[in-house]
Amino acid sequence: MRDEPVGLDEGRLIAALKEGWSVEARSHEYLPVGFGGYHWSVTDRRGADWFVKVDDLDAGDAGREDEFARLRGSLATTLALSRDAGLDFVVAPVPGGDGDVLRRLSPRYTVAVFPMIAGAAGEFGPHRPEHLAEMADLLAGLHSATPAVAHLAARADLRLPGRDRLTAALADLGRPWTDGPHGEAARELLTAHADRVRTWLADFDRLAGEVRRDPAPWVVTHGEPHPGNVLRAPSRTWLLDWATVQIAPPERDLWMLTTTFTGMLGEPPATPGEDPLARYESRTGRTPSPAAIALYGRWWPLADLAVYADTLRRPHPDTEDTRATLTYLTLTLDS
Repeated sequence: MRDEPVGLDEGRLIAALKEGWSVEARSHEYLPVGFGGYHWSVTDRRGADWFVKVDDLDAGDAGREDEFARLRGSLATTLALSRDAGLDFVVAPVPGGDGDVLRRLSPRYTVAVFPMIAGAAGEFGPHRPEHLAEMADLLAGLHSATPAVAHLAARADLRLPGRDRLTAALADLGRPWTDGPHGEAARELLTAHADRVRTWLADFDRLAGEVRRDPAPWVVTHGEPHPGNVLRAPSRTWLLDWATVQIAPPERDLWMLTTTFTGMLGEPPATPGEDPLARYESRTGRTPSPAAIALYGRWWPLADLAVYADTLRRPHPDTEDTRATLTYLTLTLDS
């Protein structure tokens, strides 16, 4: 997120850190990183560094109170995975003085605090071939921790997030999108690919029905274990950003280790080596489902399209973020 959150009082953020976590900021810096949240680096008066995340409750499909409850549940699940299940690769939130992991900054914005970890994060894209085995092992460990968080984690429903918005955008292609500077370009792109998107939606429905009929148990999943959410140091690896943690089919994570993911990105398959899905099966005794892998291969671009098309169909300014949204829309439709 390149643009800072609209209408957020940064002074209120600094005050909330002191009130909720006894973090008295000596310095702070906005970090234009990530997607779906806003981030700051904060150094307190003792010299400790913190990673601070602000979420916009208006960003999701649910109302503000439902979104707040979802975020709080995700953070509580993440803390339990680290503290109760003992998963040392989980970067968990720091509880506040009252034990809570999330505070309201305003009716619209929330704040959570994380430790600042020295390491290098990757970028969104396929995993490097030499990292696939490690990721298969990490995901096997996560999925095996399901009993520790089964009472906390939300359960996936296999419904496409934002489907109503995408359907509305497809139905609105017959009139100009002139409520923002990138609306017409977005409409022309979606018009050119509309039949393809409708085919994707039909594929999604067919695959979702097949996965629902599969009796195999669901597990706790991260949801987005791509390299951009992996932090590496010379002797450690961590998995970041657990906002989408859910009980779901394990393929919700595993598909990002497959050629379905690299194909969606237009990337060549990884260099032949040990099959990460076979390695996962050897660790868990569970054979990944091709139908579920394919489902999440449809899920990801459709969910992104719903966000991008809706953003550019509605009133929007000309900012770095909205220009990036048009770029992402183009890349997704051309994938």
